[in-house]
Amino acid sequence: MMPQATSPKEKSLPIWMSMLAILWVGVMGLWSPNAAAADDADFPAAQALAERQGKPATIPLIQNRFFLKKNRFEFGPAFGYVPNNAFVVNPSGGLILAYHFSETFAAEADFLYGIDGGYKNLTIRLVQIAADSGNQNFQQPADRIALGAIFSARWAPIYGKINLIGEGVLNFDFYGTAGLGMAVVNTKYYVSSTNPDLPVETVDEGVSRGNFCLNLGVGFNFFLTQFIALKLDARTTPYWGPGPDYGGDTPPESRLYAPFVTSAGLAIFVPKMKSRLFNF
Repeated sequence: MMPQATSPKEKSLPIWMSMLAILWVGVMGLWSPNAAAADDADFPAAQALAERQGKPATIPLIQNRFFLKKNRFEFGPAFGYVPNNAFVVNPSGGLILAYHFSETFAAEADFLYGIDGGYKNLTIRLVQIAADSGNQNFQQPADRIALGAIFSARWAPIYGKINLIGEGVLNFDFYGTAGLGMAVVNTKYYVSSTNPDLPVETVDEGVSRGNFCLNLGVGFNFFLTQFIALKLDARTTPYWGPGPDYGGDTPPESRLYAPFVTSAGLAIFVPKMKSRLFNF
């Protein structure tokens, strides 16, 4: 994700730190160990046995789950955008694959293809400032995500239901992801254009480089049917890479990048689960 920041002090750390804080608050404030009992398909039998043994029965917070994920595969497309890239427009498309070992834990693989959406106003402004000052050799480097492959563990501690203005019940879960992967970053160099219809033009495609990266993210699944869900996802992939190269005599120093990808997509679950009579 090589959104290039304007300075090594770009506010990259607060992004992922905030995401961790949100996940922590959600887990500590909304999750209860009793929720794990919701995975038990034989809850009535377990309750009867507990009563027979004189033990307090563990009652799941959410009963009659409309959607079950255990032992099911998940796959589907996702379409995203990198909002914290200050220099270029960086939309993306991708594919998410996952296998759910239980209702709360899954292993996933995410594949991302970045699209060159052009440059932003900041790139135009910096190039114009250099040209107006007489520096015709100034080239503005701009990074973008080209490809990405990330392998993560997913934890979904929260399963809930929303009553939509009394007209229906929407089931959802909230999850967090953490893992490792590889991000391929492409760099372009922009200069002032001689074409009056173009404010800037590309003079050098630069190089593409691979960077090992972390993955920290959160997301929601909104279950539309018993095999399709709407997925909203946000994650950052911090990595170390060379700083912006303005053609100086010394090579640029390494710095921390933290591209932030927001995405929406569909998740398809197979095989088919046993049908539920009700979704509430």
